Amino acid sequence: MRAELSKRGYQPKPLAMGTNTDPYQPIEADYRITRELLAVLLEFGHPVTITTKSDRVTADLDLLAKLASQNLVAVAISVTSLDRTIARSIEPRAPTPARRIDTIRQLAAAGVPVFVSVSPVIPAITDHEIEAILEAAAGAGAYAAFTRPVRLPHEVAPLFRAWLDAHYPDRAARVLHLIQSMRDGRDNDPEFGTRMAGKGPYAEMLRRRFAIACARLGLDKQRLALATDRFRLPSAQLRLW
Repeated sequence: MRAELSKRGYQPKPLAMGTNTDPYQPIEADYRITRELLAVLLEFGHPVTITTKSDRVTADLDLLAKLASQNLVAVAISVTSLDRTIARSIEPRAPTPARRIDTIRQLAAAGVPVFVSVSPVIPAITDHEIEAILEAAAGAGAYAAFTRPVRLPHEVAPLFRAWLDAHYPDRAARVLHLIQSMRDGRDNDPEFGTRMAGKGPYAEMLRRRFAIACARLGLDKQRLALATDRFRLPSAQLRLW
């Protein structure tokens, strides 16, 4: 990363960690790769965003607080459900809902701007929890919120169907019908502009509920514009210290 950031003509823009794979996998406790990357970004004054469902992010509060003091970081914590049974069935190896809400609280207390990601919303399983999740996050000090309805691309679709059959056979057909109603009758919409939001009456109803709750709780703020003017190439002497 140091080599990439040091290239002639490099223009800093917020680096997004966790948009594909969570940067706080259990192995991070031993390898600390994410922590080392954050240290380099702090060294260069480079902006970064983090999306995670793990409370392991609090192990890096010292670095995150320093980044936040220069408007160089924003963190998003994913909360799918507040119901521990539902959460365990959806994400069996992830931290409990209570630990995720407490993570929001710790980040906010350290001065780190933290968003709550109410994602993925699963029709007829977690959609009734939207307001409750937002209230819990707001109470913990969340800065703002965003949401995404569940998506079923490629190999995810058969896995999701198997999960429905195992845990919610009584409503599997309804869940799939509502998902497909947001995706033009398909399991997934691959279009970049609409795949994250969904279309149709049900998707619009979710958006309206979410917007109303966010406005009521003060979570309807715009995304932060992280600083890019603090970027600098550290000297060898500074790196030594």
